[in-house]
Amino acid sequence: MKRLLACLILTVLASGAVAKDVITYDTDQSFDDVIFGLESAILDRGLVIDSISHTGDMLERTKGDVGSDVTLYLHADVYSFCSAQLSREVMEVDPMNIIYCPYDIFVMVRPETPDTTTIGFRTFPDGPMKQIEALLDGISRAAIGLDE
Repeated sequence: MKRLLACLILTVLASGAVAKDVITYDTDQSFDDVIFGLESAILDRGLVIDSISHTGDMLERTKGDVGSDVTLYLHADVYSFCSAQLSREVMEVDPMNIIYCPYDIFVMVRPETPDTTTIGFRTFPDGPMKQIEALLDGISRAAIGLDE
């Protein structure tokens, strides 16, 4: 319970510095533990991971090539996946909801907070896409052991 409360407090404190169209959860779990939890939470729902973008590695590898010396992340990956059932539901309501698919959840560790791993996802507009947001929220919370 103490860990859950600390995580929720960190999330509330961090929310002021995070864009309003992003939902994040912070934890003291390691990056590898959160990644394992995320993969498990996605697969436990019968979903297939389409791709894993190693965004942090790419940015670190190319920073000198673009004239920077800033390390943005110690670790940062983005997991992309889709739900055939939910995607069909939201796209039958509005075929333009295709712009949101596949769905992404990111996990990152920033250099200034090396003991904090952040998991998050973008928010979606009101209407049928809120059920996708709820799916991503449930997966993110399950990944770090928060009850849905």
